[in-house]
Amino acid sequence: MAIGRIDERRHVHHEIIAALRFEPLALAVSHPDLATYLDFACRIAVDAGTAILPHFRSALAVDDKGRAGVYDPVTEADRAAETTIREAIVRAYPDHGIRGEEHGWRKGTSSYTWVIDPIDGTRSFIIGQLHWGTLIALNDGVRPVVGVMHQPYVGETFTGIRGGVAQWRRGELRRALSTRPCATLSEARLACTHPEMFQHESERCAFERIAAKVCLTRFGGDCYQYCLLAAGLIDIVIESSLEAYDVQALMPIVDAAGGVMTSWTGGPCDEGGAVVACGDSTLHQRVLELLAQ
Repeated sequence: MAIGRIDERRHVHHEIIAALRFEPLALAVSHPDLATYLDFACRIAVDAGTAILPHFRSALAVDDKGRAGVYDPVTEADRAAETTIREAIVRAYPDHGIRGEEHGWRKGTSSYTWVIDPIDGTRSFIIGQLHWGTLIALNDGVRPVVGVMHQPYVGETFTGIRGGVAQWRRGELRRALSTRPCATLSEARLACTHPEMFQHESERCAFERIAAKVCLTRFGGDCYQYCLLAAGLIDIVIESSLEAYDVQALMPIVDAAGGVMTSWTGGPCDEGGAVVACGDSTLHQRVLELLAQ
């Protein structure tokens, strides 16, 4: 596969472009079909954005699908976007499975399953903030191998192929993503969507042990924080109470950018739960030690 030449047009001056640590693109895709699947995922994520944007920053009915007093909002935009994605997958790959947050699990006859969160960060979406995106992963039956996060309002897409490259995209622009070296907690930047996601006191204490040692902690990132970790702007993301559709699209992006994303015990985090991502593998080991105390 050949990646299109990098477009260096001078008029692009968005702050995030200036901030991202861009490295020369390299190619290390071990399975040629994965590049085809990635391009397909990007296209359907953009189509989902077309279904989402008319509802953004507008009068919008919000339903609460939460249980046990936990607020879990869902909107017409979530449902419409997932329908758009699912219909496209059925047309293109009718034998593949589909696992979506809003419309459930459709088992396929192939080993491949598409894992979808149509709007990750619905709370941000309903109050007009920008930290939300469409997540699409392809799981090969063992682990997620392709991941896409698309934010249609700003036109950004973050992509990853496990064992290949991670990219930032806007229109025809392409940039390779790379995590930043940061082996020391005192120099690390930590992110988490919200402290309330730590439902047990032991989890909150573990997070606070690490937050007390880093140089900066920010809340409210949802899927964006993992992509910014892949871009070398954040060093640690620590979260809990996640689902498979919250993480599977992000795992190939973090992995391909040189980061590590696991459970709090260092095992697989494909099904969500308590998750930690680090841009530096040495830092990841130190964080795991503190989480285990």
